[in-house]
Amino acid sequence: MQTIIKPSSELRQNYNSIAEICRKTKTPIFLTLNGAGDTVIMDMDTYNRREADLTIAERLVSAERSRLSGVRGYSVAEFKQNMQEAIAKGAEYGE
Repeated sequence: MQTIIKPSSELRQNYNSIAEICRKTKTPIFLTLNGAGDTVIMDMDTYNRREADLTIAERLVSAERSRLSGVRGYSVAEFKQNMQEAIAKGAEYGE
């Protein structure tokens, strides 16, 4: 992934072109203020994708921490049985 760095003044002067770069490259643009990093901007699709990825990563880390601390998980067979029971129970209330 290519890093794109622009001065913040360019955002004020050329918002449309900066937004277009974000949409086309699907990469964040780093803005500087007085030569130092200040802000990162990205298009909505990239932001939403990153947020979804972070949510999944957080859930995986949480599950791994639980596993390492000794919390008992379920085998595939146990999970399958639990799901079948839940589906059967749900069917009792369904159509």
